[in-house]
Amino acid sequence: MPHLRPYRSADRDRVAEICVRTALAGDDATGVLSDDAIWPAIFVLPYVDRHPEFAFVVDDERHGVVGYIVAAPDTRDFEQWFRAVWWPAHGAAWPKPTAEVTREDGVLIYAYGRGPGVEPYGDRYPAHLHIDLMPEAQGQGWGRRLIDALAGALRDAGVNGLHLVAAVDNVRALAFYRRLGLVELESHPGVQAFALPLDARASTPA
Repeated sequence: MPHLRPYRSADRDRVAEICVRTALAGDDATGVLSDDAIWPAIFVLPYVDRHPEFAFVVDDERHGVVGYIVAAPDTRDFEQWFRAVWWPAHGAAWPKPTAEVTREDGVLIYAYGRGPGVEPYGDRYPAHLHIDLMPEAQGQGWGRRLIDALAGALRDAGVNGLHLVAAVDNVRALAFYRRLGLVELESHPGVQAFALPLDARASTPA
């Protein structure tokens, strides 16, 4: 039976694979960019390396890990580290594009532009997350359970708010976050931000 558990270092390659296979608005992005490794280098590996204590996975006996949630408890601190330490070490293989012509250009321009204060949502809701589930793990309540597990860990660490950002074309993700009752925030064009205040509640809103 599938079960939720904390992330382990042995899961690193598998969460990177899941990141690629769900990166296209929840669909498989294998081969979309010139190098599949770009996706996890931006969206999951820095999180599990920097904050493994705020990473959880869904482990299925037949398929292994089939989903994950990762987070940074302090967005400003994390984005400063990403800009100063992580990306110079891990992004050097992919030079910064001079213009946004392709999807890959846009992804890399986003990575090169990350830094403290670039996104405003962390001022009120300091933590942020990324969550991805393979198709075989969807529609079974695992997304809610992953967010509940992360929210509990962040509360225990004294973090008072959590946010996430989804592309407006990721219709399934937007519907999921709205079903959870997350607070919709005023957002930049092309994205929708959501927030979860981390008070004494035991779980995400019904």
